[in-house]
Amino acid sequence: MMYNFFLFFHNNSGGGLMNKDEYQKLVKKHEPREKKVENVLYAFLVGGVIGFIVEGIIQVLMNVFLLSRVDAGVWTSLIVIFISSLFTALGFFDNWMEKAKAGLLLPTTGFAHSVTSSALDYKKEGLITGLGSNFFKLAGSVILYGILSGFILAIVKVIIHG
Repeated sequence: MMYNFFLFFHNNSGGGLMNKDEYQKLVKKHEPREKKVENVLYAFLVGGVIGFIVEGIIQVLMNVFLLSRVDAGVWTSLIVIFISSLFTALGFFDNWMEKAKAGLLLPTTGFAHSVTSSALDYKKEGLITGLGSNFFKLAGSVILYGILSGFILAIVKVIIHG
């Protein structure tokens, strides 16, 4: 393998070529430890706070603007998408993602972030070859498989229920 050719480290026995097991031990020794429990709890709390804020927005739309629960949910989705895209464009979202990780990747915020990130990354290449061809680069597979699974489930429903 390649590591035999390139790795001329001194091992514990005084020098020479390091074998695969010694190399794996060395890598594992210096590998940064991930704080899994802390990350899960933090993601849970961040996701809970975001859910709480979203529910607060729904309640405000229902009680102040007298919208139905369904209409308030639609407007809340639009508000969350706008805020996620705005924070991505301003550079806040990436910094928060480093800290909150999965807690910030609620489906709506994560999808809006991926579309906005692609748009920002390729805007210098122009509207057609930059934005147009790369806008859904990250989110395109989500859209594709969402439409495909919806189509398949509709066929199954027609077969079962006639």
